[in-house]
Amino acid sequence: MNGQYIIVSTTFADKAEAEKCIAVLLDKRIVACCQISEIESIYRWHGNIERSKEYKVEIKSTKKLFSKIKETIIAKSSYDVPEIVAYDIIEGSEEYLQWIDTETE
Repeated sequence: MNGQYIIVSTTFADKAEAEKCIAVLLDKRIVACCQISEIESIYRWHGNIERSKEYKVEIKSTKKLFSKIKETIIAKSSYDVPEIVAYDIIEGSEEYLQWIDTETE
Protein backbone atom coordinates (compact mmCIF):
# COMPACT_ATOMS: atom_id res chain seq x y z
CA MET A 1 0.00 0.00 0.00
CA ASN A 2 1.30 3.42 -0.86
CA GLY A 3 -0.23 5.08 2.23
CA GLN A 4 -1.33 8.31 0.54
CA TYR A 5 -5.05 7.96 -0.13
CA ILE A 6 -7.49 10.78 -0.80
CA ILE A 7 -11.13 11.58 -1.42
CA VAL A 8 -11.63 14.37 -3.94
CA SER A 9 -14.90 16.27 -3.79
CA THR A 10 -16.30 18.09 -6.80
CA THR A 11 -19.65 19.18 -8.22
CA PHE A 12 -21.24 19.31 -11.66
CA ALA A 13 -24.23 21.17 -13.04
CA ASP A 14 -25.93 18.00 -14.28
CA LYS A 15 -25.69 14.25 -13.94
CA ALA A 16 -24.66 13.62 -17.56
CA GLU A 17 -21.69 15.96 -17.19
CA ALA A 18 -20.67 14.20 -13.96
CA GLU A 19 -20.96 10.77 -15.57
CA LYS A 20 -18.82 11.83 -18.56
CA CYS A 21 -16.07 13.01 -16.24
CA ILE A 22 -16.29 9.83 -14.16
CA ALA A 23 -16.01 7.69 -17.29
CA VAL A 24 -12.77 9.46 -18.26
CA LEU A 25 -11.35 9.19 -14.73
CA LEU A 26 -12.08 5.46 -14.59
CA ASP A 27 -10.87 4.83 -18.15
CA LYS A 28 -7.54 6.52 -17.36
CA ARG A 29 -7.29 4.40 -14.18
CA ILE A 30 -6.61 7.47 -12.05
CA VAL A 31 -9.52 6.71 -9.69
CA ALA A 32 -10.84 3.53 -8.13
CA CYS A 33 -14.38 4.69 -7.36
CA CYS A 34 -16.71 7.66 -7.74
CA GLN A 35 -20.02 8.27 -6.00
CA ILE A 36 -22.68 10.69 -7.29
CA SER A 37 -25.24 12.41 -5.06
CA GLU A 38 -27.85 14.99 -6.01
CA ILE A 39 -27.50 18.02 -3.74
CA GLU A 40 -28.81 21.55 -3.36
CA SER A 41 -26.13 24.21 -3.00
CA ILE A 42 -26.57 27.70 -1.60
CA TYR A 43 -23.59 29.94 -2.27
CA ARG A 44 -22.39 33.44 -2.95
CA TRP A 45 -21.48 34.15 -6.61
CA HIS A 46 -20.63 37.60 -8.02
CA GLY A 47 -22.14 39.30 -4.97
CA ASN A 48 -25.44 37.42 -5.07
CA ILE A 49 -26.78 34.53 -3.02
CA GLU A 50 -27.49 31.70 -5.45
CA ARG A 51 -29.27 28.37 -5.06
CA SER A 52 -28.96 25.46 -7.48
CA LYS A 53 -29.27 21.72 -7.78
CA GLU A 54 -25.94 20.07 -8.46
CA TYR A 55 -24.36 16.64 -8.55
CA LYS A 56 -21.65 16.06 -5.98
CA VAL A 57 -19.00 13.51 -6.90
CA GLU A 58 -16.72 11.91 -4.32
CA ILE A 59 -13.65 10.34 -5.86
CA LYS A 60 -11.42 7.69 -4.22
CA SER A 61 -7.81 7.67 -5.36
CA THR A 62 -4.23 8.32 -4.32
CA LYS A 63 -2.48 11.60 -3.61
CA LYS A 64 0.06 11.03 -6.40
CA LEU A 65 -2.79 11.11 -8.95
CA PHE A 66 -4.41 14.33 -7.68
CA SER A 67 -3.00 16.58 -10.42
CA LYS A 68 -4.38 14.27 -13.15
CA ILE A 69 -7.77 14.18 -11.42
CA LYS A 70 -7.78 17.98 -11.14
CA GLU A 71 -6.86 18.42 -14.82
CA THR A 72 -9.64 16.05 -15.88
CA ILE A 73 -12.28 17.79 -13.75
CA ILE A 74 -11.27 21.20 -15.11
CA ALA A 75 -11.41 19.89 -18.69
CA LYS A 76 -14.85 18.27 -18.23
CA SER A 77 -16.58 20.84 -16.02
CA SER A 78 -18.83 23.58 -17.35
CA TYR A 79 -18.17 25.71 -14.25
CA ASP A 80 -15.92 28.77 -14.37
CA VAL A 81 -14.53 27.79 -10.96
CA PRO A 82 -15.15 24.09 -10.31
CA GLU A 83 -14.97 22.78 -6.76
CA ILE A 84 -11.90 20.57 -6.44
CA VAL A 85 -11.08 19.75 -2.84
CA ALA A 86 -9.01 16.78 -1.63
CA TYR A 87 -9.23 15.20 1.81
CA ASP A 88 -6.67 12.78 3.21
CA ILE A 89 -7.95 9.34 4.13
CA ILE A 90 -6.34 9.03 7.53
CA GLU A 91 -7.27 5.40 8.06
CA GLY A 92 -9.19 2.69 6.24
CA SER A 93 -9.51 -1.04 6.04
CA GLU A 94 -6.38 -2.61 4.62
CA GLU A 95 -8.43 -4.49 2.00
CA TYR A 96 -10.16 -1.31 0.77
CA LEU A 97 -6.91 0.65 0.50
CA GLN A 98 -5.25 -2.24 -1.33
CA TRP A 99 -8.20 -2.25 -3.73
CA ILE A 100 -7.59 1.47 -4.48
CA ASP A 101 -3.95 0.62 -5.24
CA THR A 102 -4.98 -2.25 -7.51
CA GLU A 103 -7.49 -0.21 -9.50
CA THR A 104 -5.35 2.90 -10.07
CA GLU A 105 -2.15 3.32 -12.09
